[in-house]
Amino acid sequence: MKITIDIDCSPQEARTLMGLPDVTPLNQAIMDEMERKVRENLDQYSDPQKFYQSMIEAGTTNMEALAKLFGAAGEGAKGGE
Repeated sequence: MKITIDIDCSPQEARTLMGLPDVTPLNQAIMDEMERKVRENLDQYSDPQKFYQSMIEAGTTNMEALAKLFGAAGEGAKGGE
């Protein structure tokens, strides 16, 4: 035997039905904070030269860290011979 029950309700009604808390204020606070941070850094991305310069610097830093990691791994492999 198979019984199917369809409940037509909004997400808010479903949360209330299951006794879950209303997280709308928390979600709104998070979204407001994200919007504030985006607006603070918007000028960094509006100038293509600044944007690409920051990307190049980050890429260079990451490549240097990766080279150090491989160098350390190579030194460790030499010591184990």
